[in-house]
Amino acid sequence: MIEHLYIENVALIEKINIEFNKGLNILSGETGAGKSIIIDSISFATGQRPGKDFVKKNASKALVELIIFIENDFVVDEIKKFGIEIDEDNCVLISRSITSAGKTTSKINGKNVTVGMLKEVSAFLIDTHGQHEYQSLMNPVKHIGIVDNFCGDNFIKFKEKLSERYRDYKNILKSIKNIDGNEKEREMKTESYQFQIEEIDMANLRENEEEELLLRRKVLSNSEKLKEHSRRVLSLLYRDENGSVSDKVSSALDSLFEIARLDPEQKELCSELEGISAELEDVVERINIYADSIESNEAELEEIEERLDFLYRLKRKYGKDVKAILNYSKELKKKLDAILNSEEELIKLTEKKKNAENEIRKICDLISGERKNAAEKIQTSVEKTLKELGMKNAKFKVDVSRKNEFTTNGRDKIEFLISPNLGEDLKPLAKIASGGEMSRVMLAMKVILADADTVETFIFDEIDTGVSGRTAQQVAQKLSDLGKKRQILCITHLPQIAAMGDSHFLIEKTSDSSSTTTNIYELDYKKIIHEIARLTGGVEITEATLKAAEEMKRLALELK
Repeated sequence: MIEHLYIENVALIEKINIEFNKGLNILSGETGAGKSIIIDSISFATGQRPGKDFVKKNASKALVELIIFIENDFVVDEIKKFGIEIDEDNCVLISRSITSAGKTTSKINGKNVTVGMLKEVSAFLIDTHGQHEYQSLMNPVKHIGIVDNFCGDNFIKFKEKLSERYRDYKNILKSIKNIDGNEKEREMKTESYQFQIEEIDMANLRENEEEELLLRRKVLSNSEKLKEHSRRVLSLLYRDENGSVSDKVSSALDSLFEIARLDPEQKELCSELEGISAELEDVVERINIYADSIESNEAELEEIEERLDFLYRLKRKYGKDVKAILNYSKELKKKLDAILNSEEELIKLTEKKKNAENEIRKICDLISGERKNAAEKIQTSVEKTLKELGMKNAKFKVDVSRKNEFTTNGRDKIEFLISPNLGEDLKPLAKIASGGEMSRVMLAMKVILADADTVETFIFDEIDTGVSGRTAQQVAQKLSDLGKKRQILCITHLPQIAAMGDSHFLIEKTSDSSSTTTNIYELDYKKIIHEIARLTGGVEITEATLKAAEEMKRLALELK
């Protein structure tokens, strides 16, 4: 409930503090006193867009603050989900300001919040209904939520079960989607994968094949040069007519042996040179063998060129080298296996999907049954209440129809229909022209659904539009009944409603030579009687109107 309202520099208001109470809080005042400014200020604080003259003339900034006490633990938990800290006193401070240039700042418990977040949080706390502010009733999308609030524990269990089954169903759809495309796409991919795998397998690739072929091609392409250089090496080492390396080493070794005979300490040098001589003989022998093996082989060279050309074509298609091509082939085989296995998996998933849909539809039928039962109760109660509120010939219907698709909210489409007068067809509430009729429908709904609604403060701006006499008394009684369960702020001009108030606030406008200001005061019992008398008799208040007002208040207290 709203415990405190602070308004500064809004329209004609300079600065006011209001302490509201539990139950039915009446706000009244003469026409033009500024009653709507109070409601507009609360609407602004809860995230609504202000009017163009919202900031007081010559003021740099307007400020509205609300201190709201929350009794419902569910609401406390929901608000905490927005990251807003709430103290043990379960109070929320909403503060919103706007500069003369139109820049707004919004805070909840000192934390800066967006307008969107402010609206979401406020929706748990305050429900404002002005003469033309009935979005929840006007919008058919909201109707299903209103009916759901009237359903019982079984409905909650069914919704939880539906949510669980729907989550499983979405996972099945995701698994089906993850399987490569539709049947035609899978067939095309299967043929493509099989062709590529066969082409790579038939190539009989080896990882280092390309490097080996390149090396072999280099040798075959340069066979004549290799032969020429081999002969030259042999000539220099072994066959040179002017003295080969081998001959010179042999002569050097003979001289070294003579040195060692004369100087035995040099025998080690003889051994080393002998080793060199033996290695030289080995090199000569190996070069001889290599020279004999060199041959020109045009046929082999042609085969190598063809093989390399084939490898280049494969590389352009499947990878940068043979290793990459082989890895690509492995991946293709995995994909092919997945597609081949997916046919069987798809059959299983399709069956699961069918079973899940059947189960969800059964749960949706149970949910629809609960909603239809609730709809019948709402219809009966609303019609009864509307009759009590003066709409004697009104017909009210909660139309529950079925949609083809289902969601976590079931398969139902719900819309409120009404025939306000005898002989008129049932039509959507949005087509009702009378603000007074809409006010009474809203009041009837709020009275009926008060126990299910978690919002603790309802604000009604001139809900009494278009009513008088006995109907006014019935509206007053319903507001009083609602006030026993919720905090109500009600702007009214009817004495019958004012008399039923638990608290009464007077909004008045005062002027001096330079300015006009709106103020609000809580009235004591004597002043309440005076205000009821004013509402009853107009500007002139007589002893008779005061006596009638006191009698009206006394009877109201007896009815409460």
